[in-house]
Amino acid sequence: MTADEIRQILGLTPLPEEGGWFAETYRATEMIPAGFPGPKRSDARSLATAIYYLLTPDTFSALHRLPGAEMFHFYLGDPVEMLQLGPSGSGRVLVLGTDLAAGMRPQVLAPGGVWQGTRLLPGGRAALLGTTMSPGFDPADFELGRREVLIAEYPAHRDRIIALT
Repeated sequence: MTADEIRQILGLTPLPEEGGWFAETYRATEMIPAGFPGPKRSDARSLATAIYYLLTPDTFSALHRLPGAEMFHFYLGDPVEMLQLGPSGSGRVLVLGTDLAAGMRPQVLAPGGVWQGTRLLPGGRAALLGTTMSPGFDPADFELGRREVLIAEYPAHRDRIIALT
């Protein structure tokens, strides 16, 4: 199946700022009361949300962070590299995919407050992922990373930061 076929079947649209293609598949009607700790948000929010997320060779998920944890699920296609940049200059690279023996994982957690970005591994044509958040995603929480600031704080990951900003 091609990326165009996946986009059409699932009704995916471009994801502004972050990049890639997405469709929200679930937003809980139950609400969490005001007071959830977030950088820009203090009123009620949805209990949970879920999306489909598609990466192609000409797209990537730009480095960003959210106050809550985001669980990534690998559905089909080619492996995806995720960069996570944590507190005090720490960082790690994870691979989402189906080759478990090679260290790939079909499910990866991006903890709240961690910078995260994803891209296809070289040679990949498409990857369909999903993400789930609880409390649910709210665009007001989205914080896009700035290349020069991230490189200064995480110099060991300079090349990946450049690729994901």
